[in-house]
Amino acid sequence: MKKSLFIVLLVLVVTMTASAQQYKYEVGPVVGMTGYLGECNSSNLLKHPSFTVGGIFRYAHNSRWAFKANLNYANIRGDSKNDDNVYPDGAMYKFSSSLIDLGLTAEFNFLNFGRGPAYKKYKPITPYMVAGVGFVFAICNGHNQASFTIPLGIGVKYKFKDRLNLNFEFTMRKEFSDRIDGKSDLFGIKHKFGKNTDWYSFAAFTVSYEFGKRCIKCNYIE
Repeated sequence: MKKSLFIVLLVLVVTMTASAQQYKYEVGPVVGMTGYLGECNSSNLLKHPSFTVGGIFRYAHNSRWAFKANLNYANIRGDSKNDDNVYPDGAMYKFSSSLIDLGLTAEFNFLNFGRGPAYKKYKPITPYMVAGVGFVFAICNGHNQASFTIPLGIGVKYKFKDRLNLNFEFTMRKEFSDRIDGKSDLFGIKHKFGKNTDWYSFAAFTVSYEFGKRCIKCNYIE
């Protein structure tokens, strides 16, 4: 009797474990707000907000680490009219840029993200940090500009269904051309590669759907 009960309990634990981290891929849409820092806005990301839409593909390596690819279309805007900086000869500048943003980032969850048996200590919600590399193609005032980027940020994940996750993420993207706003050296000072002033930000929500069953042949799911 005891042996039979032990076998039943073991089967239940294995089944629960398999269902807790059964899927390793996620896809979902992205929608959010953008901000800009540069020659036309030196301090306030909320000064000229705009929008971003796109999608993500995420590989959940385990409950702590994930790797994500994103493709976003975004707009950023700026206007030097009310900026605190004074430009040579009282020059004024206003722009609107369309961006195609590509990124590959790594995510570290501060808690074991997921659902499952108590001994696994999974949590349905966790903060995380994100960093990676990217590429942006900008169209501004009829001019095209391509540049590498470095995305850095933080976020929160919430698993509200077994295969559905809600994310909020804020990232700053450092770009290295100094021309996504259509201009460079508005102050008449030449910048070196690592000294340009252009940044842009995404504050975005994602709803992602999990798919791609993990291999549970050895009853090992992490």
